[in-house]
Amino acid sequence: MMFGRDKALKLRVDTLVGKASRIDGDLVFEGGLHLDGRVTGNVRGEGDAAPTLSVSEQGHIEGSVTVPNVVLNGTVNGDIHAAARVVLGPKARVEGSVHYGQIEMALGAEIRGKLVPMGAGSAPKVVEDAGAVTGRYTVTEAAG
Repeated sequence: MMFGRDKALKLRVDTLVGKASRIDGDLVFEGGLHLDGRVTGNVRGEGDAAPTLSVSEQGHIEGSVTVPNVVLNGTVNGDIHAAARVVLGPKARVEGSVHYGQIEMALGAEIRGKLVPMGAGSAPKVVEDAGAVTGRYTVTEAAG
């Protein structure tokens, strides 16, 4: 991980949507959700246990995501609202804006939209990490 190695996001899975599964409609969950399948609708995390959404390389969401913690290795066609933390893996693809408290982005991740910081001051904070991978990141703003 590039930022906050000492504060690694702990993934807890309470709900699993398998790769052969498809959900048409909004999905609301508590705790941890791991998505290998497809959701056509909005995804929202609720509850006191700091909900976490984990999307595998095969996972696909057509809709907005509102979850405090998001670990994305698949595709989201919609905006992401993660008040706590977003981790974008090398195969992550986002067609929409990413609203974040903290963000970690691996080489190869793509965002076609805006990066919008949330929280105190709402100004991006640069964290120096000598172990960070450097290289080209693809961040583009969608037209319109």
